[in-house]
Amino acid sequence: MKLPIEILRQYFGYDEFRSIQETIISRLVNDKEHSLVLMPTGGGKSLIYQIPALIFDGGTIVISPLIALMQDQVDALKKREIPAEFINSTVSKGKREKRLQDFVSGKTKLLYVTPERFRKKDFVAEIKKANISLLAIDEAHCISEWGHDFRPDYSRIGEFRELIGNPLTVALTATATVGVQSDIISKLNLGSDEIKVFHSGIQRPNLRLEAKDIWGYDDKLEKILDALTTYKGSTIIYFSLIKTLDEFSGYLHKAKIGHSVYHGKLEPQKRKSVQRQFLQNDNQIILATNAFGMGIDKADIRLIIHAEIPSSIESYYQEIGRAGRDGKDSLCLLLYDQSDLYTQMEFIKWSNPSAEYFDRIYNILRRDCDKINSSGVDFLREEMSFKDRSDFRVETVLSMLDRYGVTSGSVENSNIELVSELHPNLENEKRLENKLMNDNKKLLAMVNYFKEETCRRVFISDYFGFPGEKPCGNCDCCNKKETK
Repeated sequence: MKLPIEILRQYFGYDEFRSIQETIISRLVNDKEHSLVLMPTGGGKSLIYQIPALIFDGGTIVISPLIALMQDQVDALKKREIPAEFINSTVSKGKREKRLQDFVSGKTKLLYVTPERFRKKDFVAEIKKANISLLAIDEAHCISEWGHDFRPDYSRIGEFRELIGNPLTVALTATATVGVQSDIISKLNLGSDEIKVFHSGIQRPNLRLEAKDIWGYDDKLEKILDALTTYKGSTIIYFSLIKTLDEFSGYLHKAKIGHSVYHGKLEPQKRKSVQRQFLQNDNQIILATNAFGMGIDKADIRLIIHAEIPSSIESYYQEIGRAGRDGKDSLCLLLYDQSDLYTQMEFIKWSNPSAEYFDRIYNILRRDCDKINSSGVDFLREEMSFKDRSDFRVETVLSMLDRYGVTSGSVENSNIELVSELHPNLENEKRLENKLMNDNKKLLAMVNYFKEETCRRVFISDYFGFPGEKPCGNCDCCNKKETK
């Protein structure tokens, strides 16, 4: 059996492990013990399951939430001549069946799937025949409804583990508070004595953290232009609203600053093209919503600007983690405008419909599915008696009905249909109210981060349950104290 360091050198071209990688890999390979890994974005989480996958006799299932991300990861592994495949809704039936059989037979070592794949009886029947040595759960915070990107099917991973014989399990995430960590362990059907939590802390000393109080668009544009002048190189400027993004794109064009834009309303091919150009340094500055960045493997991003306040410390930390992966100095700048806070509060409200709202849309679907498929979301909007285009409760409900398996198909493809009763979680008003309160608390933590006066990195460490960090010396708070 090859040693982990030999696999690292042979397939990945590195001479040594980083941070706590080797300790966790040793626990998996030698001790066969479960692990929950908290490691910053860019910290090398993928290697923690990819190297054991090449050592174990059986296969490794990787559960991942994003279709585009798993395709990128599999493509990267294939370039290293590592037998990996993915199965998701973009793959034809014939290819899905072949890829599944190749995994069951042992030809494929790593199989990436979304958790929704376990809804498919045919998939479950076949995957149970496989020799599975390791279950890896990427973006494990999706397991917890108190995390920042809850996926209902993720919360059923304990059931999936049981279906495939409760294999050795490693769960990985960049962002999980102490409460979310406990929820992840519970949802895996593991006791706290059966799994060890590893964390590498907030170990990105090259990232300079700053936050500035601003007033209006002119002030915001001035601060953005100042940052672009100071930090030359690849840059991501994050916006919450596509409308604001487009306006600032116009301002940058007037200033003759070349850039590209990325958001969810672009055609899929255009999004892929923009992402590819950014990775190839054809466009060094990109204005984007939070739809951009997951799976971006670019080491030399020098500047991350949040032009509008993010909804949570979790999402903020994940996004700034894309800067400076090469270890060189990079700036993470948060621009805080009080009016942007109201925008996020509206987002939170629209993202948390009431039980009565879920019930009303469910009954419209039951009564008028054909009309919805022929007329689209606008029919639902009219039936719900509102015309505010920024109110996206209808989209939220449709997404949650799909995630909970209440519907199949989609309004966009004109084939949505009800396939089960309304899920109890969507009828429980108390639970929905708690979720709304939790999201508001996350936003309040983001405001408190802006108001922090001691050390921004210590604030983030404390938020994620890593107390005892020393002041970083590389944030605006620390530097203010030094100059006093």
